Amino acid sequence: MPDMLGEAALTLYRATGRILRPGLGLVLEWRARHGKEDRSRRHERLGSPRRRRPCGPLVWVHAASVGETVAVLPLVERLTQEGFVVLTTTGTVTSARIAADRLPVGAIHQFVPLDVDVNIDRFLDHWRPGAALFVESEIWPATVDRLRRRGIPLVLVNARMSERSHRRWARLDGIARALFGRLDGALAQGEGDAERLKALGVDQTVVTGNLKFDGAALGHDPRELARLMGVIGQRPTWAAASTHPGEELMAAEAHRIVRQRLPRILTVIAPRHPERGDALRTDLADLGLAVASRSRGELPGPGTDIYLADTIGEMGLVYRLAPMAFVGGSVTPRGGQNPIEPARLDCVVLHGPSTHNFAEIYADLDACGGAVTIDGAADLAAAILDLQATREHRETIAGAARSVVDRSTGALGRTLDALAPVLEAARKREPAA
Repeated sequence: MPDMLGEAALTLYRATGRILRPGLGLVLEWRARHGKEDRSRRHERLGSPRRRRPCGPLVWVHAASVGETVAVLPLVERLTQEGFVVLTTTGTVTSARIAADRLPVGAIHQFVPLDVDVNIDRFLDHWRPGAALFVESEIWPATVDRLRRRGIPLVLVNARMSERSHRRWARLDGIARALFGRLDGALAQGEGDAERLKALGVDQTVVTGNLKFDGAALGHDPRELARLMGVIGQRPTWAAASTHPGEELMAAEAHRIVRQRLPRILTVIAPRHPERGDALRTDLADLGLAVASRSRGELPGPGTDIYLADTIGEMGLVYRLAPMAFVGGSVTPRGGQNPIEPARLDCVVLHGPSTHNFAEIYADLDACGGAVTIDGAADLAAAILDLQATREHRETIAGAARSVVDRSTGALGRTLDALAPVLEAARKREPAA
């Protein structure tokens, strides 16, 4: 499609958003009823903040959900240390809770406004950012356009573009070039990401690495860990973490297979979306499994098969409870979840074949023997039995993974170096009091 038609398509997108805007309140109400929106903060989604803008230069950092929010926290902290007010926006209720708990002093959280011209203009009129940093692959056409019209630089940080996503965008060549060509730059996680983003129209691409390698190890409550370890005792334990629909039932089937050889096995399941906890509890109980739910304050007893860790912000606890963890989103075709978090805590990573979201990381882990690939319940059960057999085997795999993580750090410093001109310009754009 010629670029001229791409520009026309983006104009049509923005016009459609303006037409549909009167119905957005109903959409937000429906989402609030299903736990996907914070009703008390709906005005933020419509671009009408009620919080005053602090004085000083302001940088807008946008992260889609929990994973992106956690990844960008070290960058947010450094920006606040350098004197910037950091407006951090996210789009999900769970990521808002993470932001409320972990954002440093000098950072503000808001829900990102829905991608309609009127909403974005109100938002930008109020906050007046000097620069916008969007995390990984967050591209919203109206938002990108309004930033460009105001001359506010927009850079993708920790940017990624999987081969699958690139193929989809490439089919819309004119639209992709019209959209990605509006970006002022992309700081890519890897060479492949940089090449694909450049092919879509981002002129300035730099490989800075993955910020997720530079984050601190996931936190936990030591007293709670001690309490759970005391209850679990010497029971062999493994985890299925950040799971998506279908993967919990696979984990349950693996549990039943392993239980034939290890009758005291305990399986910890931590769904990617904890709000699915009650439904999962029912499904697992229907399979004849005894379930204890963390969200209900229950502890795993001697007869518990599944400990359902359906709470927010406790993955650090899960990865410390279990010496091995299947990392979800990798058996269903979702591209896999972040393996760095368990690897940093010496928890052996098991994963399925779908890993395109973290392709380079998983490739490095697999190449050095730092992860175990499985495909289905029987394969998973066999891997668990093998890893439970000897501690030395687990330590060898965990050590290889830790080496990958350790040698991949440094993205934060490279990101700040690459952003230096943009941040200097943002200081000069500080609005009058």
